[in-house]
Amino acid sequence: MVPGRTVSVAGSRIAGLVSCVPSRIVDNAPFRERFGDKAADIEKMTGVRERRWTDEATTTADLCQRAAEHLLDGLGWARDSVDALFFVTQTPDYRLPATACALQGRLGLGKQVIAFDVNLGCSGYPYGLWLAMTTVAAGGARRALLLVGDTITKAVDPEDRSTAMLFGDAGTATAIEVDAAGEAHFVLGTDGSGERQLMIAEGAYRTSPPPADDAQGPRADALYMDGGAIFNFTLATVPPLVAATLERAGGVGRFDAFLFHQANAFMLRHLAKKAKLPADKVPINIDRFGNTSSATIPLLMTTDMAEQLRTSTVRLGMFGFGVGFSWGSADISVGPLACADTIDYRSSP
Repeated sequence: MVPGRTVSVAGSRIAGLVSCVPSRIVDNAPFRERFGDKAADIEKMTGVRERRWTDEATTTADLCQRAAEHLLDGLGWARDSVDALFFVTQTPDYRLPATACALQGRLGLGKQVIAFDVNLGCSGYPYGLWLAMTTVAAGGARRALLLVGDTITKAVDPEDRSTAMLFGDAGTATAIEVDAAGEAHFVLGTDGSGERQLMIAEGAYRTSPPPADDAQGPRADALYMDGGAIFNFTLATVPPLVAATLERAGGVGRFDAFLFHQANAFMLRHLAKKAKLPADKVPINIDRFGNTSSATIPLLMTTDMAEQLRTSTVRLGMFGFGVGFSWGSADISVGPLACADTIDYRSSP
C-alpha cells in the first residue's frame, strides 16, 4: 500500500509543452580523466553518456522563459490570456523575490496573473500538473503556464563522483487550459524523514552540516546524495505507487506509455521489470540528457514521445519520486498537441 492521497481532476487539459535544454553537450571524456576507472562503473549504473549543461550566467528561469515564449507562440496564445504561472524548481534566481513574479514580468503577462514558486524536485512535474490543472478546473484561471526545471549542475561538487556525472540541466513549459472532457488522476505523498538524504545543507537560513564527513562528501554548499538511501526509498515506494496507479486505471494495457523520473537507468529498468511493464512502453532518455531533476518527465514527452503527442491522444502514466522524500503519479490522456517541441537555448533568440 502506497502512503499518499489519491486526487482526481476534471475540467482541464494539457494544450502543449516545450522543453528547453542548453546547447552545450558534455560527454564522459572529462570524467574519465578525473575519476579514472570509476567513471566506467558510474556510466554503467546511471546510463548517462552525455548531458546538457548551462553556462555560468544562464539560470533555470532563462530556460523556462525561452520554453514558455516558444510555447505561447506555437499555441497562438495572447500574453494577457494567461491567468496563472507556477514555477516548480529547486534552483530559483533568488532566495527572494519569487522567480515566478520575475517571470511574469519577463514574459509580459498581464497583472491579473497568479504567480508563485514551488520548491520541489524529482516529483515536481506530477505535483505541478495537479496544481495547475486543479486551478484551471476550479475556475481560478482560464489558462495557466506550468514552468518546471532545474539547473542543478550549478550546485554539484565537481569532485563528487556520485553527482558530478549524473545530472544535467533543463527547463520546460506546459500550457494548461479549460476542457470539459479533460480528466487526470493523481497519487501524491510525502515522507519528510528523508530530508537529509538528498540536500544542499547550506545557503539558506539553517546551519546544518551535510550528513557525510567533509573528507568523504561534497562541500556543505553543494548537493549531497546518499545513493543507497535513495535507492532503498525508491524500491520501497515506487512499485506500490505504480501498482496503485495501474489498479485504479484497470491495468497495464490501458496505457500507451509509462514515464518515470529519470533517476538512473539501472533503477528504471529494475522498476519497469518489477511492475511487469513492457520495455517498449518505458522510454528512457537519461543517456542523452542526464538526470534533469523536475524536468525529466516533460523532457521525455518532448523527445521520445513528441511525435505521438502531436498526432494522437496518448494515455500516460507518470511517476516522479525522490528528494524530500516526495512522490507523485499521474494518469492522464494527452494530445493531439499543437506544440510538443524540444529547443536548444542560446544567449539570444
